[in-house]
Amino acid sequence: MARVLLTEPPLQPFHEPFSVERILQPRRMEPRRHHKIIAVLPAYNAERTLAATLADFPPGCVDDILLVDDGSQDNTVALARQMGLRVIVHDRNRGYGANQKTCYRYCLQHNADIIVMIHPDYQYDARVIPHAVAFIELGICDVVLGNRVRGRRETLRSGMPWWKYLSNRALTIFENFCLGQNLGEFHSGFRVYRRQVLEMIPFERNSDDFVFDTQLLVQAVHFGFRLGDVPVPVRYFPEASQINFRRSVRYGLQTVATVAQYWLHRLRIWRSPLFEPARRAIGNDCRTHNGAE
Repeated sequence: MARVLLTEPPLQPFHEPFSVERILQPRRMEPRRHHKIIAVLPAYNAERTLAATLADFPPGCVDDILLVDDGSQDNTVALARQMGLRVIVHDRNRGYGANQKTCYRYCLQHNADIIVMIHPDYQYDARVIPHAVAFIELGICDVVLGNRVRGRRETLRSGMPWWKYLSNRALTIFENFCLGQNLGEFHSGFRVYRRQVLEMIPFERNSDDFVFDTQLLVQAVHFGFRLGDVPVPVRYFPEASQINFRRSVRYGLQTVATVAQYWLHRLRIWRSPLFEPARRAIGNDCRTHNGAE
């Protein structure tokens, strides 16, 4: 598709008569896309689920795959290199947010037009990637999230703990109301971003902890980007990464605090650096390894 679709939604249609055979029997193959898609995998002890996660990637759906290892204690790094992935290694565990900062810094440095973030714990179905990316390609959305919560029965049967389901629903309702959105879920580990989102948002100022995800979405709302979601089948099993109840409570409180910061900034009561445009200065504070080397 033409690169212009990444920045301009198709809001100026024109009428051209043509035969329906043009749709039913195309005479030529669609041209190869002109943009670059990079998938990033923020990893921590993902040795047992990494291969399964990658096996679901539809062939040709991305141009590059980066795994950032945040101080894993297992063989995640060795396995990733063996599989030919591009790998960045943190010398110690810096946190989930710090991991994503490295992911997105790499993508901006390497001219990604679209960035796919998916947890390598095999919880999310990677087969959905081309469909989520399409909403970015068509100019319909700037950020697309995978929605795990389509119905209560299905979600609980998939293994999501009841307390996590209730907290997810409560926080999502709260965030939708306060931010003027209509998302099915705000707390997904499967996301697709248009490059301009990460260029504008000062994600380097965000937390290194799990609340990084919430901060990024609230920032996207503040800067006027369009959010959407797609249903994504989800799996819960012992190897799938989850935060415990105590950390979930902390995350919930930090989410509420982030929304409060947004409104204080919007009402000009208290200016927050989280909602000031980024002055991007992308450094290289980590060691990069190509898994093929």
